[in-house]
Amino acid sequence: MPVYNIVFSPTGGTKKIADLFATSFYPGTNYIDLTDYNKDFSFFSFCAEDICIVSVPSYGGRVPAIAISRLRQMNGNGAKTILIVVYGNRAYEDTFTELQDTLTNLGFSCIAAVAAIAEHSIMRQFAAGRPNIQDEKEIATFAETIRSKIESGTLSNQLNLPGNRPYRKYNGIPTKPQTGKSCTQCGLCAKKCPVGAIDPTNPSKTDTQCCISCMRCIAICPQKARHINKALLAAGSIKLKKVCSEYKRNELFLS
Repeated sequence: MPVYNIVFSPTGGTKKIADLFATSFYPGTNYIDLTDYNKDFSFFSFCAEDICIVSVPSYGGRVPAIAISRLRQMNGNGAKTILIVVYGNRAYEDTFTELQDTLTNLGFSCIAAVAAIAEHSIMRQFAAGRPNIQDEKEIATFAETIRSKIESGTLSNQLNLPGNRPYRKYNGIPTKPQTGKSCTQCGLCAKKCPVGAIDPTNPSKTDTQCCISCMRCIAICPQKARHINKALLAAGSIKLKKVCSEYKRNELFLS
């Protein structure tokens, strides 16, 4: 059975979870990177014999809009689909419902889902070190459980997931990466930006209207020249401290 590992992961946390799951689920999955700004995703048309693992982070309780846009270029054609939502220890709110609705409308057959914790992409003190060893074992167990149920034919497309319709409003966050004096204009951030928000001819210039605050440019900068405003970061950390400090568990949903 062809298995596709479809992932939107700007800073690597979601990909780490997706890869942990995919490795335990089936060896030799086909990786599709939804952060690739230059890829034509309309090329991907699946069939009922395929299995798709679709992994996204939760941004403010929603699926990143650019991930939705790229998924909408694909055709599911009945492919059995496992949804993975990764969040930084706050909440995933309506991320599952939005992802499920999108995929179902595209012809994917949603049969199972996993909610998983990874280190917060902006305030990295929250869920620091996750996924940890316990998470890795749990994600592997989830993968083995889902595969076993697929092979036994006991899963259907009647998957009930938490969330609300209409989805909660999310207008992004005001925190946008800035460039410091140590920037060497290497252009790596511009090349790897999922939305093309950084000027390749002048990488110190960012289109703040286009930027989705995914923090990839900060994560990959070899000079550590990209950063976010410390005052805004501190304010955000205080705001999220209570809700993000509790240790949250991974969750498995089966149809």
